[in-house]
Amino acid sequence: MKSPKLTAARRRRLPKSKFALPKKRKYPLDTIGRARNALARASQHATPSEKRKIRAAVKKRYPSIKVSKA
Repeated sequence: MKSPKLTAARRRRLPKSKFALPKKRKYPLDTIGRARNALARASQHATPSEKRKIRAAVKKRYPSIKVSKA
């Protein structure tokens, strides 16, 4: 199932609690698809501490997603 397009206006309306890194408002986790995408992007671009935070946020919000330590 495809996530609805996240426009700039929609992203601004999302509460901070819907982001993996709420202080930076990075990696939205409002849908399971975006949560998977956050894991993929984090593995490419995030610092080790950000990766840990993102994995923890995804695991907390979507326990059905398998989150690896790699």
